[in-house]
This record gives sequence, structure tokens and C-alpha cells, in this order.
Amino acid sequence: MNDTLADRFFHISALRPAANRIAEAQPGLRNSTSSEALMQLLQGECRCNKLGNHMLAGCVSPEPGLTEVDYDTLRLLVPGAEHSVCDPSRWLLLDTETTGLSGGTGTYAFLVGVAWWEEGGLRIQQFFMRDFTEEPSLLLEVARRLEERPVLVTFNGKSFDWPLLQTRYRMTRARSIPDPEAHLDLLHPARQLWRLRLKSVALAELERNVLHLDRGYDIPSETIPQRYFTFLRGGPPEPIAEIFHHNRMDLRGLAALAVRILDILGKSEESGCGAEELFGLSRILQRRGNSIEAGETYRRALDHGLPQSAERLARRELALIARRRRDYELSNALWEKLLGDFPESMKAYEQLAIYYEHHVRKPKKAAGLAREALCKLQEGFQAGRLPAHKYRQWHGSFRRRLDRLDARILKSMGN
Repeated sequence: MNDTLADRFFHISALRPAANRIAEAQPGLRNSTSSEALMQLLQGECRCNKLGNHMLAGCVSPEPGLTEVDYDTLRLLVPGAEHSVCDPSRWLLLDTETTGLSGGTGTYAFLVGVAWWEEGGLRIQQFFMRDFTEEPSLLLEVARRLEERPVLVTFNGKSFDWPLLQTRYRMTRARSIPDPEAHLDLLHPARQLWRLRLKSVALAELERNVLHLDRGYDIPSETIPQRYFTFLRGGPPEPIAEIFHHNRMDLRGLAALAVRILDILGKSEESGCGAEELFGLSRILQRRGNSIEAGETYRRALDHGLPQSAERLARRELALIARRRRDYELSNALWEKLLGDFPESMKAYEQLAIYYEHHVRKPKKAAGLAREALCKLQEGFQAGRLPAHKYRQWHGSFRRRLDRLDARILKSMGN
């Protein structure tokens, strides 16, 4: 039997009812020798509850903690959050190691790591099922931790970890998992803050390039499922111990990332933000409706110097904010700098034409801008810099505007 087929059989066996699996577990684990060696290696212990047994390993890591989070800062991450969410002592950091990345009923969270800040550092607990029969017991303990600290903090947890755990609770009927009071998924603000600077915003990349953390030796994530299946067949404990290390480092990275993101969101002027981070912060502020702060932060990002594509976008957004505030002097100055032959210029031509047509009643100036935009559109389309649907959309808009303006100019000349 090859490894792939054997893994499938292990998946199928895990789908049997929880009660039967627990009963079968009483005589002893299928891999008891490896399990004992793993507990000795990690200084772990066997824990028992009403649903069976599981393994627990824990430690305290001297990570910088959080004491209190400003409510306005927190609302940038969780709009509509209650004030109680601002207390980091109620936060539970969570990361899972699973038998696959596809999710669904055939994927199991065989190792669930949780962490929270307490005096002296970051308390980490890792719940491990040494056999599929231990899943209900593991899930029960995770639910208890979430009841104690009902604010969940993850990295991509909204898309993967949390839905997976909800599925496993439904499948095992271990108990119902309590919904968190709030879920802070740090992947989304991380994308906003660092996607300009980094090709990847995977947690390990953020640790290396933003947080300046050194994991030392770490295993490739894609090897984790096979390591677990090998262990279930009686394989050595050392490859599993390396998964525990990987999970601990993910939790430490998650804690450091939370501190860094909240520092940027709450004290950007003091946090040493670069231009790209300021640009990302502007986007977050704008999305949450804080247009005044967003505009000020766009200005700071432009002053620090942005890559060309981000610079254009920052000028465009700042111009739109200024226009909504009726600061036409600033918005027009920004639109003028955006005129050219790149696709983003069309918004600048449009807004300047609107200003000269409707606000200062200069139809000839507005018509000149519309004609220039039509020429730039034609050049961009022929050079392949503009998709056909965008060309048609902008061309129709400027053509109608120019026809209307020409008619108005002729009428005024006739009078």
C-alpha cells in the first residue's frame, strides 16, 4: 500500500462516530511508543476530560505584550466592536496545523496552538491529538479557552482556521464552539500595510522583513500533513516536535504582528512608518470613513516618496478627498500632476473638465481637456495600454461631454 492510499484510509477512519472512537481508544494508542517519546521530548503531558484524552504542551515566551488598546484604533480593525474588546487580556491568539490545506470535512486540525499575554510574557498552549480518537477531547479544551478569552486573533483565520474548527465541531458533535465576541484577522490589515513593499505577506515573510524575527531552522509548511500521517503509523517523534516548534513560532509571530499593527494604527507618527506603510494606513482609514485622517496620511506618504504606481493612486485618492471637502485648489493641483497618457489620467481629465464646466463656467477650457483626453485614449488603446472595455467606457463619456460643450460654445457665440 503506498503512502497516499494509506493517508486516505486514515481520513476515512476518522469519520467514524466520536463515541466509538473514544471507546476504541481506551486500550491504548496505535502509536503509544512514539507518543510517549514525543511527550518526553516536548515535556508535554496527557490531559483527560469527559470526552477522552489528548496531549498538552506549554511554555511562556518573553514577548512584548499589550495592556490596553485605544477604542478608535481597534475600530479600524473591527468596525462596531464593543469597548470590552479593547482589553487584550480577553484576546486568544490561535493557529492550527492540519492534515491539508483544502478545508472541508476531510481536513483535521491535529494540533491547535493558542496563546495569550500575561505577566511575564506570552503563554502558549498546544493541544495535540496523538490519534484521531483524541479529536473530541482536544476540541473541548479549545472551546474552554475561547470561553475564557472570547476575542479571537488569527492570521487568515476567517478564511481557514475558524471555518475548519467549526466544521470539526459539527462533525464530532463534541460540543458547540462559542462564537467569538470579535475576530481580529491580521492578514487583511497586513495586506493593506505591506503588499506594496513585499511580494508575499505570508506570516514568515512579515516576520523576516517587517518584524525582524529570526525563526532559525523551520520546516516547510507543505511537509506537515505527511509528517503527521507518518507519526500515526508509528513514525519517530522528532518530525512532530518540529511541527510544534513551527506552531509556536507562528503564535509568537502573530503576537508580534498584532503589537506592530496596533502601533501603526494608533501612533503612526511615532512608529517609524515608511511611505508604503503610510499609504496602506491611508487606505484603511479611508475604508473606515476617516477621510480627513486618510488625506493627511496620504500627504505624509507622498512626502516620504512612493513607488510610481502608488504615488498616482495616492494623488488620485487625495484629490477626491479634497474635492469632497470643496478644496478645489488642492484637488486641481493634484489632478494636474496626474494628466498624461497612463490609464489613471482619465479620472484627472474628467474631474478637471467637470470643474471648468460646472464650477467656474469655462466651457472652452473644459472642451480642451475633453479633446486631449480623447487623443490620449486613442494613443493608449492603439499602443495596447488600455483594455477595449475601458476604452469604450471612457471614450463614450468624453465624447458626450465634448458634444455638449461644443453645442454650448456655439450657442454662446451665436448670442
